[in-house]
Amino acid sequence: MIFEIAHTMTYNYSVPVGLNPHELRLRPRSDGTQRIQQLTLNIDPLPVGRAEGRDVEGNDVESVWFADSTATRRLQIASRLTLETLRDNPFDFILTDPATVRLPASYAPEIRPALESYRVVSEHDASLYQFARSIAADVKQEPLAFLGQLNTRIYERTTYVTREQGEPQSAAATLAQKRGACRDLAVLFIEACRVMGFAARFVSGYTVGKSVFAATMHAWAEVYLPGGGWRGYDPTNGLAVADEHVVVAAGRIPRLAAPVTGSFRGLGVFSSLQVALQVKCREAEVPQVQIEQ
Repeated sequence: MIFEIAHTMTYNYSVPVGLNPHELRLRPRSDGTQRIQQLTLNIDPLPVGRAEGRDVEGNDVESVWFADSTATRRLQIASRLTLETLRDNPFDFILTDPATVRLPASYAPEIRPALESYRVVSEHDASLYQFARSIAADVKQEPLAFLGQLNTRIYERTTYVTREQGEPQSAAATLAQKRGACRDLAVLFIEACRVMGFAARFVSGYTVGKSVFAATMHAWAEVYLPGGGWRGYDPTNGLAVADEHVVVAAGRIPRLAAPVTGSFRGLGVFSSLQVALQVKCREAEVPQVQIEQ
């Protein structure tokens, strides 16, 4: 599918402020599952320096910094993107490690150290452990069935709500309230996966999913499966991730996948964020092959 995305974030300040360096994670992943065709990124006020690189999570990051003399009441970051998604089947793999064929999941010794930080359960709440283990029992400890059932259970038993700003709430709070924003549902999915031994991480990006309106970026989860790599699950929409999602950044914790991180200098400042996001999607054109007679 071809995505055309226009995403503008405008930070407004009540008085002029100085801008400290910022990190921008707005360049989507470009690999065998999605391919960037065109990307422009405009920043106002204009930085005095820009540098591209990759962070510890492997995300493409643009670091920008501003003149010390800059005093502004607005920072605007505008991204324009055309991208093709390539994976139409989210299940085009087989598990290749015997350690992941039964729950709790484990990993081969040669890759386990690299995945350990993604397996650490952040919350030690009894309700979370009961939730994960009950699903595992229902599917007779079968890993892929667990992931599918977990995705479906969260989708069917929680109410999606819009909350444009703020950190994700705890997995236990989402379980108790049976409601949450997409980032809350993603955190619940991730924590339940980690309870059962999986390496799981938080993802930010764009989608045309049926339950999400193109007003903000979307969030979901990825689980590492030997033979399949990092595979996405979207509990907000109850879907295994394929070509209707655009991955921008991923991280062990949500903050490491944030589209913009940075700070400003000033006293007694009130700040606000306005977001304008437009996501258009269409089928990719298939080249026509003519056969000569």
